[in-house]
Amino acid sequence: MVLVDTSVWIELFAGRATASREDFLTMATCCPVIQEVLQGLRPGRQAQQIRWQLLGLPRLGDPVAVDLFLEAADLYASARRRGLRIRSSVDCLIASVAIRHKTPLWHFDRDFDRIATFSPLEIWSPAGGIGTG
Repeated sequence: MVLVDTSVWIELFAGRATASREDFLTMATCCPVIQEVLQGLRPGRQAQQIRWQLLGLPRLGDPVAVDLFLEAADLYASARRRGLRIRSSVDCLIASVAIRHKTPLWHFDRDFDRIATFSPLEIWSPAGGIGTG
């Protein structure tokens, strides 16, 4: 299983990234990713389809307990102490979900690479033609 970040969904929906049918069978999401994706869509039929597709994926960290938010805050503070700027605190929450579930994260967001330098976050690198197009 691979936790797929919002940055990947954006690239997939825009046609700038690709994934095989088999890859979709290994994908998981979490509530912060669902929120970020849905809040960026224009209302309409396509948005509803995407909503149902995302809700059909396995969800990690559901429901999100307060300790996960505390872990995310610790990640953010740890980055700051190291002089690393994390642009979105939601990225820390997504990373905490991946770490908690020992699930690699697929992303196109440099904040996750920064977080992985000082935490157990595992980054998933696509193989076999998956990636930006």
